[in-house]
Amino acid sequence: MKVVVIGGGAAGMSAASRVKALKPDWDVKVFEETSFVSHAPCGIPYVVEGLSDPSHLMYYPPEFFREKRGIDLHINARVVEAGDGFVRVEENGQEKSYEWDKLVIATGALPKTPPFEGLGLQNVFTVRHPSQAAELKKAVEMAENVVIVGAGYIGVEMAEAAAARGKKVTVIEFLDQPLPNLDRDVADIVKEKIAEKVNLKLGEKVEAFEGKDTVKKVVTDKGEYPADVVIVATGVKANTAIAEEVGCKIGETGAIWTDSRMQTSVENVFAAGDCAETIHMLTKKRVWIPLAPPGNKMGYVAGVNAAGGNIEFPGVLGTQLTKFFDFEIGATGLTEKAAKAEGYDVKTATVKAKTRVHYYPGARDTLLKVVAEKETNRILGAQVLGADVAMRVNVFATMIQAGFTTRDVFFADLGYAPPFTPIWDPIVVSARILKF
Repeated sequence: MKVVVIGGGAAGMSAASRVKALKPDWDVKVFEETSFVSHAPCGIPYVVEGLSDPSHLMYYPPEFFREKRGIDLHINARVVEAGDGFVRVEENGQEKSYEWDKLVIATGALPKTPPFEGLGLQNVFTVRHPSQAAELKKAVEMAENVVIVGAGYIGVEMAEAAAARGKKVTVIEFLDQPLPNLDRDVADIVKEKIAEKVNLKLGEKVEAFEGKDTVKKVVTDKGEYPADVVIVATGVKANTAIAEEVGCKIGETGAIWTDSRMQTSVENVFAAGDCAETIHMLTKKRVWIPLAPPGNKMGYVAGVNAAGGNIEFPGVLGTQLTKFFDFEIGATGLTEKAAKAEGYDVKTATVKAKTRVHYYPGARDTLLKVVAEKETNRILGAQVLGADVAMRVNVFATMIQAGFTTRDVFFADLGYAPPFTPIWDPIVVSARILKF
């Protein structure tokens, strides 16, 4: 049996590894258009900041997959055409066709960039792939003024990376709040923290990048800003070109439609990772939320099923984490705004607390906003700011997936010791406020 995987990122290598583990005698080929495999694009800002090396953005080198897992891995190999039972690949200056019985599409996402004038100037970057990290790091090192276009997760992380290197940083966001997936009251707190370190401009529309060959300034509808480097972080879109060639249905989100087994609308063709849509665990609606943990799991599921197994991917909650310097930010499930848009009648609780008991040194501030359904008391979502965020967001993600009500949360037997938490953990306090 011949299996071809297009894309050597997290989802692609997870799928290939799973097929080979279950069917060691099968011929499993992976085609990756860059020299990076099992890569971590989420680490790019931290390379730019100088905290890591670009080479570290591969979890395993190509040799590991070839020698330890027996995968026929082709790097710097671009799939230029795909069809029923074949792919045509450009590598080493030549084109060659390969046959497949099972196909896994893991082509990831592409930057979604408005048609800004001057987008082709030198030192104007979009952020997609770890192969860009070294060039971007060098450009930021040499710059004095760095402009970030977009205040989503990548924009915020890039702003930290440049500011931490002592650069003058301007962040320009078309919307009137940073991190638009957060509720306004929560985002306002984030806004204050970002504005302490960088020049944050909200509600401004970028019109052009100007310079002779290299960018020198960014022009918006409200002003002009000097720029030696511009990083455009205005979102991403699913890379569906290969899937469309094969005849796969594109879902309502713009990503590749898949069922719970990561099977596409075409027999023996699977899709996984940032190119594929799934369902939201709460709303049961089709969603496209490109994040690394679900991408890896989608690849695992696709690999098992491509190998003849039967396992289902349950969907996502959209659990996300980031930080701006020492200020941590996380969310899971539905915000108040999103829940109301879905027709839920909700109640919310906002808790301000310390991360440790008052008599133990080192306590920091944290804030939780928790959303619950009024009628059922079911927890729908949580947003957490400050410190120890990952721990509490992950607890809420587990509780939401398990269908916890406010009563369940209140009586959850959470651990306590003075160096770690207050006696009344803010998770439990939120349930007390919400009532049950």
